[in-house]
Amino acid sequence: MTASRTDRVPLRNIKVNDRFWKRYADLVRETVIPYQWEALNDRIPGATPSYALHNFRLAAKQTEGEYRGHFFMDSDLAKWLEASSHSLATHPDPVLESHVEETVDLILKSQWEDGYVNTYFTMKEPAKRWTNLLDYHELYTAGHLFEAAVAYYEATGKRAFLDAMRKFADHIDSIFGTEPGKTKGYCGHQEIELALIKLYETTGDEKYARLSSMFIEQRGREPNFFIEEWEKREQSALWGRGTSRKPVLHYQQSHLPVREQKVAVGHAVRAVYMYAAMADLARLGEDESLSEACRTLWDNITTKQMYITGGIGSTHHGEAFTINFDLPNDTAYAETCASIGLIFFAERMLRLEARSEYANVMEKALYNVVLGSMSLDGMHYFYVNPLEVWPEACRHNPGKHHVKTERQKWFGCACCPPNVARLLSSLGQYIYSVNNRILYTHLYIGSETTISVEDEPVVIKQQSGLPWNGSVSLQVQIAEPKRFTLALRIPDWCFGKASFMLNGQSFEHEGSMTNGYMLVEREWADGDILEADFAMEPVWMLAHPNIRADSGKVALQRGPLVYCLEEADNGPALCSISVSPDRPLQARFEDDFLGGAVVITAEGRKDDAADWSGPEAYLPARKMSRPFTLRAVPYFLWGNRGAGEMTVWIRGE
Repeated sequence: MTASRTDRVPLRNIKVNDRFWKRYADLVRETVIPYQWEALNDRIPGATPSYALHNFRLAAKQTEGEYRGHFFMDSDLAKWLEASSHSLATHPDPVLESHVEETVDLILKSQWEDGYVNTYFTMKEPAKRWTNLLDYHELYTAGHLFEAAVAYYEATGKRAFLDAMRKFADHIDSIFGTEPGKTKGYCGHQEIELALIKLYETTGDEKYARLSSMFIEQRGREPNFFIEEWEKREQSALWGRGTSRKPVLHYQQSHLPVREQKVAVGHAVRAVYMYAAMADLARLGEDESLSEACRTLWDNITTKQMYITGGIGSTHHGEAFTINFDLPNDTAYAETCASIGLIFFAERMLRLEARSEYANVMEKALYNVVLGSMSLDGMHYFYVNPLEVWPEACRHNPGKHHVKTERQKWFGCACCPPNVARLLSSLGQYIYSVNNRILYTHLYIGSETTISVEDEPVVIKQQSGLPWNGSVSLQVQIAEPKRFTLALRIPDWCFGKASFMLNGQSFEHEGSMTNGYMLVEREWADGDILEADFAMEPVWMLAHPNIRADSGKVALQRGPLVYCLEEADNGPALCSISVSPDRPLQARFEDDFLGGAVVITAEGRKDDAADWSGPEAYLPARKMSRPFTLRAVPYFLWGNRGAGEMTVWIRGE
């Protein structure tokens, strides 16, 4: 059976009330968004300045001074604005709304007569607009502004910002295209492609979908635009000194036409943003060739270039993919934004075809990397998400300087913190999708959603015990009985061990499975309850033999959560701990551990330096380990108890 295309359930139709996620929903609304507003205003003591609002005030002629920071600082503010708009859509807040209105007003006042918005070029190099798409991220920052405008309109119904960004998009459409006199160019940092699809779906103007398609389809064609542009600039580049080497085309995924790309290469964030747009276009155009290209790239990432946590982009050299199975733990980059982009890609693949493999990865990246990138106080962040940390080596080894053992207040390149905020503030739209009379549940997050069946509203109330237990229930509230289908994802982490009940009676699901979802079609009545219990047992996981960094090691997983060892529980020299996968694991919920979490203990062994007989660095092999009880905690909680060693992968005996 062919997997079904699905549609989003509008965010306004979803209310998240999950016990676990309420903590984060409240944190984002009450702490993260206000904190980031202060950071964008450069008011956080000891934090790296942002300059984002400073630059917009300059461009709007509301202050004097010079442009500060990177040339893409506008995008940080746009992402914060999108996060704030999502928050306002579900939780009105007069103070936040005033900050949003102030921000929108600055953007409108900084807009050029022709629609153009970019504070760097407005203040620094107005004559050089659109002359270096490879390096300067003009279309990238435009895309984030478009996404913010769509979110603001959906939250408030106010059109001024949306109309202004449509004018900007119309200006871009007048510059770029395949028609005579237009430029067949595209951005060095993909993002506008998926933003234009949002603009199209909001306004109904097909021009924006066509422009997105042009940016995708022209990429990588010969003659290569980036090479031609570089030649026109007399072989100069932002990152060079005078004459520079030719653009490295695979870094921006412009080495081949997108339909011919088989392996994920280059900058990881740019790649998955582009793949997300490709999936959008494949769905809208019912384009099987483009769909197959998306599947091929998805398979390459998730089976050969993804960490067990859902992190992608293994090297800090260019924040990039390298080669298949190259997944080092201690030098892992795994940028937060890359996993967020992977979630975007997964969600769009789910709308292209409802297959559980996409939701499995979406869930993995969400629980482990996205949550783990932010401290429990909501005011400190990881840009990089390694799977092994030795603080001394991070401080003294240039190859590991990018790895931080403590989360930071802010960054000079602060793309990740507002990206986390906008994802978590729009979490509801990742839980479900619909296809005619089928409601797919992709994520098990306590929530209430409303769909339409035969033009009548149907309310579905979900309760979930995740991530600590695998109990889930969906209750139907409906005025009159209606026939439709509830589709529940069977998570990969339960390894097929699941049981179901319908209105308190055991329900056999054999024969009702399609693409990893259990489909229950019936005439539903008010008060009907469908329950699921997914086995959630701790299990030792092995890595593919070609992943050299994990050879001879095991990692611990329970449900959607990956676990790690921290020095706070296990002492130093975590590398000296070993465990037999055959030994039993003990999982228990501890109310007093970082707000409450399941921790896991196991009997293993640990090498003891006290047994070393002398000053030698090396001795003939002999068994020197002692029995040791290791304690593992969820990876997303690591680093909340001060700096120290951490590891996900443990030596197997």
